[in-house]
Amino acid sequence: MKWIGALLLIGTATLAGFEWSSRLTKRPKHIRELKSALQILEAEIIYSQVALFDAFLSVSRKIPNPLRGFFASLGKEMQGEAVDFFTVWERQVEVLIKKSSMHETEKEILKQFGRTLGQHDMSQQQKHIQLTIVHLDRELEEAIDNDRKYGKVAKSLGILSGAFIVLLLI
Repeated sequence: MKWIGALLLIGTATLAGFEWSSRLTKRPKHIRELKSALQILEAEIIYSQVALFDAFLSVSRKIPNPLRGFFASLGKEMQGEAVDFFTVWERQVEVLIKKSSMHETEKEILKQFGRTLGQHDMSQQQKHIQLTIVHLDRELEEAIDNDRKYGKVAKSLGILSGAFIVLLLI
């Protein structure tokens, strides 16, 4: 019975380590997808000159989840009655951060971007999108570095911490 408990404890700690490593690996991917989505949004706003909710729906059809759901929800909520855009934006950013592997820094970048979205003329809007992409580039570099530094460590730490706890309990 002790051995079964020990194996379960080691297995759980190992899974936790692999989950942490997975989140470190997914973060750069999600940031790249967000940058791509913003570039598509920029093209929709500047060149197609469609309404913001149409631009969000168009972006949602061209990108993978979890960002697909983010932009689709924004587009659907804006189609209805008059809504406070920034409130909708903040709520959807919170949902996106929970569903993705992005951190608080990306959340703050998105919230800051949401404050400017739809408030300026097209050239100013394009500058705000480019500024947001620059901020995301900086976060992407940090995410890649963190994945390199801590990805393998997270997996090993999960296994070793499980084994350590088992040794302490035996």
